[in-house]
Amino acid sequence: MRFTDPWRLVGCVTLLIVVGGGASRAADTIDRNGFEAKLLYCKTCHGQSGQGYHGFFPIPRLAGQPSQYVENQLRAFIEHRRSNPVMFNVAHALSPAMVTALASHFKALDPKPLGGAPRGSVAAGRQIYESGLPDSNVPACSACHGDDGKGQRDIPRLAGQLYAYTVGQLTGWRSERGQGAAADSSAIMTQTAHNLTRAQVEAVAAYVANLQ
Repeated sequence: MRFTDPWRLVGCVTLLIVVGGGASRAADTIDRNGFEAKLLYCKTCHGQSGQGYHGFFPIPRLAGQPSQYVENQLRAFIEHRRSNPVMFNVAHALSPAMVTALASHFKALDPKPLGGAPRGSVAAGRQIYESGLPDSNVPACSACHGDDGKGQRDIPRLAGQLYAYTVGQLTGWRSERGQGAAADSSAIMTQTAHNLTRAQVEAVAAYVANLQ
């Protein structure tokens, strides 16, 4: 059978979840209308191109995020390993296939950063990002997030991320992340975030906000 409409092909994609060595499988499918509806909902807060949104509560950039990272974080909201009532309500209504489709969509986007970060501490932020703070047991950010800040697999993209969002995440790491018994790769950031001063956090956030 040939599909002339790629969305018909997407609608027939089946996600198989293997449980307990493959004894049990669950299938889920998505169609174009369902995908477009969920995508529109995401864009309402995260922006038409996934670039994020400046507001009283900064909403993060999703554009260019590794799909594995987005999928992992949506599961973290569902499992209460990340504390955010709004995102829990959004994520728990998504099927596994829809999560995969949305994550793939945002990974492919690459709008320019929104900007708005202070530039006075960018040089200091770059130094921390590239070399870390050995005396404070803070490794170089680039060691995991990459020289270009674009992340990989389950490690997030920092390039172009909203300044206020990054500051909020690093200063409030323990209150939002690492909740519950299940750990994931985010746990590696707990000590690093704790060892950074507020000024150092702001410097790193300013630097990565200006990366493209």
